Amino acid sequence: MARLLAKTCCFKALSQAPRCPSGLVAARSWSHKPLTAYMPEAVAFCRPKDHQDLYKVSVEQSDIFWGVLGRSRLTWITPFHSVQDCNLCDGRISWFLGGQLNVTVNCLDRHVHVAPDKVALIWEKDEPGEEVRVTYRELLELTCRLGNTLKRQGVKRGDRVTIYMPPCPLAVASMLACARIGAVHAVVFAGFSAESLAGRIQDARSETVITVNQGLRGGKIVELKKTVDQAVKQCPGVKRVLVSMRTTSKVPMTALDVPLEEEMMKEDACCEPAVMDSEDMLFLLYTSGSTGKPKGLVHTQAGYLLFAALTHKYVFDYQDRDIFGCVADIGWITGHTYVVYGPLCNGGTTVLFESTPIYPNPGRYWETVERLRINQFYGAPTAIRLLLKYGDEWVKKYDRSSLKLLGSVGEPINKEAWEWYFRVVGETRCPVVDTWWQTETGGICISPRPSNPGAEILPSMAMRPFFGISPCLLDEKGNVLQENDVSGALCISQAWPGMARTIYNDHRRYLETYLTRCPGFFFTGDGVYRTSEGYYQLTGRLDDVISISGHRLGTAEVEDIVTHHVAVAESAVIGYPHEIKGEGAYVFVVLKKDSGYTQETVATELQELISKKIAKYAAPDYVQVTHRLPKTRSGKIMRRVLRKIVENKANELGDLTTLDDHEAVQHIIEGHKHLVERQKGH
Repeated sequence: MARLLAKTCCFKALSQAPRCPSGLVAARSWSHKPLTAYMPEAVAFCRPKDHQDLYKVSVEQSDIFWGVLGRSRLTWITPFHSVQDCNLCDGRISWFLGGQLNVTVNCLDRHVHVAPDKVALIWEKDEPGEEVRVTYRELLELTCRLGNTLKRQGVKRGDRVTIYMPPCPLAVASMLACARIGAVHAVVFAGFSAESLAGRIQDARSETVITVNQGLRGGKIVELKKTVDQAVKQCPGVKRVLVSMRTTSKVPMTALDVPLEEEMMKEDACCEPAVMDSEDMLFLLYTSGSTGKPKGLVHTQAGYLLFAALTHKYVFDYQDRDIFGCVADIGWITGHTYVVYGPLCNGGTTVLFESTPIYPNPGRYWETVERLRINQFYGAPTAIRLLLKYGDEWVKKYDRSSLKLLGSVGEPINKEAWEWYFRVVGETRCPVVDTWWQTETGGICISPRPSNPGAEILPSMAMRPFFGISPCLLDEKGNVLQENDVSGALCISQAWPGMARTIYNDHRRYLETYLTRCPGFFFTGDGVYRTSEGYYQLTGRLDDVISISGHRLGTAEVEDIVTHHVAVAESAVIGYPHEIKGEGAYVFVVLKKDSGYTQETVATELQELISKKIAKYAAPDYVQVTHRLPKTRSGKIMRRVLRKIVENKANELGDLTTLDDHEAVQHIIEGHKHLVERQKGH
């Protein structure tokens, strides 16, 4: 990569552009900041007296709030003339109408003008201690060279470019190069099978794929180029495959292949940024639904970027010299928003994590925190529960004094994991922010901060809506639940800039999935409990609800109790058909090492515990101990696989291309058979 950075990049993009304030403020405790220091633009909002007032402005005077922030936080080529034209009833969603900009100017050029040698990316390679730092100047050069390469290869404005790469600087530069020239990137997680990759290439109608020869993960070589070759055989529309060299190993090249680094060396280090309308497509990102083929969600330019930057800044209290450590893969929305676009728009330093939480040992996260001096750490509850299983010593072995805040993303975090995260990892001095959001929302929508940064944070609870987010609860008949201490379907009652605009080539599916089910509201598909204090606690997907003898029971609620047991490291709770009760609860647990518990003893205690904590009807019929739960390579538990197993449909498990450990599934199938037979015998 160093050879690609030999020239000095030109900065035409900002020669005429105004420099706008970054909005970053001095690192102090939020509770002691005056409101204008916290958000300088607050002076334009009729002097709100506190953070709750500021939140009210954001939802009650939405045009004023987003208009002021859009003008001050983004650099525009042409200013917008209208803040929004949105109607959730008919699916019309447009923000910053008439505005023109380029996302990479906001993420790169304007920061290069101020601090060209500031580190933009820290690439934490698979092997610890081999990190690579890339400055803003260098990242702009990589982006420009790659952008010029794409144009020379025939990529035009509006073309979709599929990126199948592990976290690395060239993967980020590939995303930014697409944005630079007006192409649309579609990043596919570099763990999907050839069949899954082909389906996404075909749906996006991509003519260009960018990949690497091989990936490295957990000390193992991953043959990514080979997967691309298999996928492209099913995609006659692909005209070129740009191949970067992650390792020194040579791989077979086809007639479609283009050696990426060689071609980039031929290009100039300056690429004129395309002038993009605020509602032009920025990227597609595919997300699986409970049924049907993956959905290609469309995110656009200005609204997404502003929302990504604001949530990154205010949810995590990101300050100018902080090192932000989000360990998500760039193939997911978390990587898009909180590894790439949010931190870079804020001029921050962001970590690209290539490895796994337990390679070469369970202390990997915390060794990385010590070595890189990470200030904010953002990870998934699944990984936290996994590491909890290995005990405290792997955490306490490393210096974590640089940490200021801990974040949780991906699914509701149970109380035991939250408390361990807070007490052991954060040494009780780092707030833990449990964040709720989706690929569809573009960025964080509910978290303990920033609506009232000085207020308390409660364990395993997302708590408060972000600026401009107006959540509401609906019952099964679609009625709005006004009271507190109630559960319902989580919906959002007004549009926000970061939301996905449509499903690519299938707007009807977008309307049916998110807008027509509850007319006038954005339907998230998640269940939520609103406490007596008005805080929000996510209870899991609405299709992760068990109806036992007519009683509705959220599986996340049961899992929270199960994992609170002293012997349990991880759990997954699902419903299964019951001939009398309609559905019953089936619990899978992974025990902590050397817990001393047997299948029978832990089952008895969990049944008693759940009966006591919830009700007798909630007690599981089955408790199965297993060595591992089936997970994707990104760490999400594949609950649909568990459902099929307990429904005795092990021959109908479906697509397992993202499964991390196939032996775990076979072990669970055998364990299920033995457990059912044993209980029948009793």
